Amino acid sequence: MIKVEQPGLQTSVQDLGRPGFQQYGVVAGGAMDTVSLRIANMLAGNAPDCAAIEAAISGPALLFEEDRLIAMAGADLSAEIGGMRVPMCRPVAVRKGSVLRFGRPVSGCRVYIAVAGGIDVPKVMGSRSTYMKAGIGGYRGRLLQKGDRLPAGTPSGAAASITVRLLAEGAGNPFSATDWSVAEECCTSLKREAVVRMMRGPQWDWFDEASRERFFGEVFTVSSESDRMGYRLKGPSLQLSEPRELLSEAVVPGSVQVPSGGSPILLMADRQTTGGYPKIGQAATVDLPAIAQLPPGARLRFQEVSVAEAQAALVRQARELAELRAAVELKMKGVTS
Repeated sequence: MIKVEQPGLQTSVQDLGRPGFQQYGVVAGGAMDTVSLRIANMLAGNAPDCAAIEAAISGPALLFEEDRLIAMAGADLSAEIGGMRVPMCRPVAVRKGSVLRFGRPVSGCRVYIAVAGGIDVPKVMGSRSTYMKAGIGGYRGRLLQKGDRLPAGTPSGAAASITVRLLAEGAGNPFSATDWSVAEECCTSLKREAVVRMMRGPQWDWFDEASRERFFGEVFTVSSESDRMGYRLKGPSLQLSEPRELLSEAVVPGSVQVPSGGSPILLMADRQTTGGYPKIGQAATVDLPAIAQLPPGARLRFQEVSVAEAQAALVRQARELAELRAAVELKMKGVTS
């Protein structure tokens, strides 16, 4: 079990989401930064879709009630155990009775804490992800609170062996990490300014010429009103060339809606399944993890790409993650042999 001593700001259980139910109005949800979730899981010896802990900006304090292998990826929120910094992007064996804490954000917005065996909460419609607005999934359908105790599943054989070996090597210490890690360039971008690949949205032609030029030519800033549902962007006002009505239609992560006020909203993991605002753009799926790591006040620019270019980038990312998983599994096998 893992006991929540302090919940942090926005801490929840997330996996890769629950696709397949959007026709019934159920959002897919899941981790905001799926790349960081996948990397954390592979380093903990887990399958890619295992549930982990997602924390934003201000991390939790977690008491480990048993020895357990963990791994963290995504934002650097100054993780420490017993006053010692815990490294990112590598397997870390945590000793029973130790408390993982977080401090000042160094880079990024969301950290993913994978535990060997995964967070073993019940599945709802095939997923353990928390969807707060509906109160389903995760731990009781809500953000984590002080006193919650999270069950962890059975670790893989490799994870169990590494845990024993690392704790033996680090006898007397509250944790012990491997001497190898995933290279920084394999992880999600954690910059405070991002260039987001963007395609024209289905209502692109509805906007006046000046708005279309501003959309791809000027800088936007992430508003403090942003959340898991969508990022409200500050910047140039975007206007239709003439008043028009739009019936609600399907929306997906990365859709950029523009309400009548002219300030765009970039939809994220917990977005609604349909929407009635015109959509000027559609962010490439490959860049959604980097967007998820932008904190309030961060800047972003949109770079126009074709659908084919966006698809090719996503295929490259999938191939690179598969190669990384194979390399990590080989390394973990070598550690335990």
